[in-house]
Amino acid sequence: MRAVRDVESGGPEVLKVTEIDDPSVTGDGVLIQVVAAGLNRADVLQRQGNYPVPPDASDVYGLEVSGTIAELGPEVPAEAGLTVGDKVVALLDSGGYADKVVAPWPQVLPAPEGMDLVEAAGLPEVAATVFSNVFMAAAAREGETLLVHGGTGGIGTHAIQVATALGLTVLATVGSQEKADFVTELGATAIKYKDEDFVERVMELTDGHGADVILDVVGAKYLEPNVKALATNGRITIIGMQGGVKGELNIGRLMNKRGAVIGTTLRSRPLSEKAQIMGAVRQIVWPHVKSGEIRPIMAKTFPLDQVREAHEYFDSGSHIGKVLLTM
Repeated sequence: MRAVRDVESGGPEVLKVTEIDDPSVTGDGVLIQVVAAGLNRADVLQRQGNYPVPPDASDVYGLEVSGTIAELGPEVPAEAGLTVGDKVVALLDSGGYADKVVAPWPQVLPAPEGMDLVEAAGLPEVAATVFSNVFMAAAAREGETLLVHGGTGGIGTHAIQVATALGLTVLATVGSQEKADFVTELGATAIKYKDEDFVERVMELTDGHGADVILDVVGAKYLEPNVKALATNGRITIIGMQGGVKGELNIGRLMNKRGAVIGTTLRSRPLSEKAQIMGAVRQIVWPHVKSGEIRPIMAKTFPLDQVREAHEYFDSGSHIGKVLLTM
């Protein structure tokens, strides 16, 4: 089968499609004939040599796919409700940039009813990331205010929709008027960080209350201003390091606000935790997807043979929503 393996670090030019053996199905694995795979920031970090593959995982890129079930492992239980031919999406440790992939059954969900499978590939990673961070780790509640940094990325566009559907007020930082208009249509209030101080704007928009929860993909650069923008008893969840890995923190200000700073990753979590997350996504998020309140935002699709071009486009930062690879 065709696959894109992690064989050297660097820019998009290191990505090449090669032929490798089909994966074998054992235990609780589900073999999926891939229709499309999502491209994520984690893939870029891995390509750059900054996000190592977990032990025992495939060296093939890709953390999420959509497709159809080709085979079930002997330990997949009947209660999984999966059968050969089902249309599904899956959260992966790796392996998505390929014609076929094996995923543990708890990380496989039925594709949303009526949704095109290519579009559906843009859901599993963002859905798991947003729900596990905003609603599980940070315990966001109806009526609270969520600040999303990077409002037009795959994570950001999904976070805005989920939070809005679940009754939160959403603020989102963006870099242009075009992106501001887009997040406004999704239900957020845009903050153009290049033109205005996001801390001052958050305080203005919340009448001095601040953001109850902040979903941050920037990291060190935003650590101190995030604390300033935080409400009393607020929670910051850091899921990215685009702005560096080391920053200064005014511990006194954090203590006075009785705030919390939470750092997480999804890929390295054990199967039991991923199973819990995906179960919550299916129970709480999927009904809103079915109703149309939440939809995958697609920026552009590329055939697998154009994986280098897909990464170049992603690196440009011009996209709104998900970049997908089709098989």
